[in-house]
Amino acid sequence: MKWKGRGQSTNVEDRRGKGIGAGGLGIAGGGIGLVIVIIVTLLGGGNTGDLLNNIQGTDTNNSTPYEESKDEKELSQFVSVVLADTEKVWTELFKENGTDYQEPTMVLYTDQVQSACGTAGSAVGPFYCPGDYKLYIDLSFYDELNKKFEAPGDFAMAYVIAHEVGHHVQTLLGTNKEVMALRDQMSKEDFNKYLIRLELQADYYAGVFAHYAEGQGYLEVGDVEEAITAASAVGDDNIQKKTQGYVVPDSFTHGTSEQRMRWFKKGYDSGTIEGGDTFKAKDL
Repeated sequence: MKWKGRGQSTNVEDRRGKGIGAGGLGIAGGGIGLVIVIIVTLLGGGNTGDLLNNIQGTDTNNSTPYEESKDEKELSQFVSVVLADTEKVWTELFKENGTDYQEPTMVLYTDQVQSACGTAGSAVGPFYCPGDYKLYIDLSFYDELNKKFEAPGDFAMAYVIAHEVGHHVQTLLGTNKEVMALRDQMSKEDFNKYLIRLELQADYYAGVFAHYAEGQGYLEVGDVEEAITAASAVGDDNIQKKTQGYVVPDSFTHGTSEQRMRWFKKGYDSGTIEGGDTFKAKDL
């Protein structure tokens, strides 16, 4: 991706090396945090247990300035440029639909972080919290995406960020709220089907971002393929095969590799909000 020398977002909060802070679990108390975690965790590489086991109220603030490596500095600049690109495309698309886009904040952290959705460890992967309009990412995930998920490349990382921003778009449009309201009205297995549609829609929105990036001349040969490889790598079926040797479709919450690739491609081909209504789609 052609990103060097381009504008960076001003909506980046750097908490690296600062610990999680003291006290309070935000809206994670009372059981609602579990639901939020299920919805916002991108990859399934971690699980809700990983996050909930890390919830605590102790003060681990560290006042020592974080010293980033040369590679970390470049990566932090890259994700900031990607976030700025998402701001441009969604501001434009919301304007076309007669509404204003409220930009989210990206929080960079190391090891653990506290959000309005509770306290999370980096094992859960990048996530978005609708309670504070922020997406959270430990930049070490870039190496994990490359090595663990075998999805290398800078645009694979851009896909991850664009997917989380997609969850923010869903929050602004009211989609998250509508899905959440269904949780107590059906079985866990049936609710999972709605979560899958939510995640696939976020993949679609990531594809919309890729459509925009290509239109601006930012993409290089192989970038779209990097994103598609990443989408495939984080399918529920692929992850379950690697971690437990078999798949349990009723436990899927993000969609299969094929579904995630398909909806990313749909967004990439369309470039519009309207084409991403996964909830009305008969065939995912």
